[in-house]
Amino acid sequence: MSATPPATTPGLVCAHHHLYSTLARGMPAPPRTPGNFDEILELIWWRLDRALDLEMIRWSAMLGALEALERGTTAIIDHHSSPNAIEGSLSVIADACAEVGVRVSCCYEVTDRNGLDGAAAGLAENERFLEAGGRGYVGAHACFTLSDATLESVVGLAADLGRGVHIHVSEGTGDGAAGARLEPVSRDDWLLAHCVHLDRPLRGTVAHNPRSNMNNGVGYEKPDRFGGRVVLGTDGIGADMLEEFRIAYVRLRELDVTSSPEAPWAWMQAGAELFPEVLGDRVTWSYEPMDSWHLAFTPGVSPLEVVVDGEVVFAGGRPTRVDPDEVRAKAAEQAGRLFARL
Repeated sequence: MSATPPATTPGLVCAHHHLYSTLARGMPAPPRTPGNFDEILELIWWRLDRALDLEMIRWSAMLGALEALERGTTAIIDHHSSPNAIEGSLSVIADACAEVGVRVSCCYEVTDRNGLDGAAAGLAENERFLEAGGRGYVGAHACFTLSDATLESVVGLAADLGRGVHIHVSEGTGDGAAGARLEPVSRDDWLLAHCVHLDRPLRGTVAHNPRSNMNNGVGYEKPDRFGGRVVLGTDGIGADMLEEFRIAYVRLRELDVTSSPEAPWAWMQAGAELFPEVLGDRVTWSYEPMDSWHLAFTPGVSPLEVVVDGEVVFAGGRPTRVDPDEVRAKAAEQAGRLFARL
């Protein structure tokens, strides 16, 4: 970023998002308080994703893209799940982000937890979207919800389409065997989310999500301990990548007080290696200099203007393509519908 003018950077990348979770804020309490990560999945997220329909997905993605733009994030790598609204869901997300002016890479989360038909439908949605020219990966949930046959189908589809796989890896201890299962099949173009309990190096890029990992109590391991490329994601908790960088730094610093913010800054910048178009985007910020040592200790830095593909899509505190008040109002309506189903 040193080659750009003062207070101006390329667009930021959220390298692992769940846009469908944008409507979850304020959702009804689960039937009982989850006591561990597996129960968080079962009692919160797997109940929520089953309740989604395409209209909810649209406005959740629209609001998530708007919030990304407001924080200088011009590209999102999304990981989607909606077991009762699979067909067409990735196109809905891509269209919603495009309307706001944010770049997106999509995938559908293939899993066996909703039966063989659900797994087949997830594979089909990945194939439909990618063959139609959509940008993205072949998605998979995590090894502990994938049979050998389904994992083989995911790997095979990705190879056939010339795409990588975007998959959760060893986020919790219940997925501790993922490394052994993925080692023979992972490739350099894979995106491996979390990898907290991964016991061996895998080919691919690690997407580190420090805030989410802390929120879910899954533990901490240095994401670069195996020496591969690391990028930063949010796992669905917004798309404020400067804030995620700060959290990644203090989490690393807690482990090793000799650590500097330069490593997590490099992780944030590495998102552009997955989404090179952001290098042509321009974000003008409210603060300078935009370097790791300043920003690690300077919260509240905001974009003044965002230019994507030569177009000003954010200026004067507002997006230029959509009405933010309308987006938030429509998203609130859909959140109400979602909460009623829960």
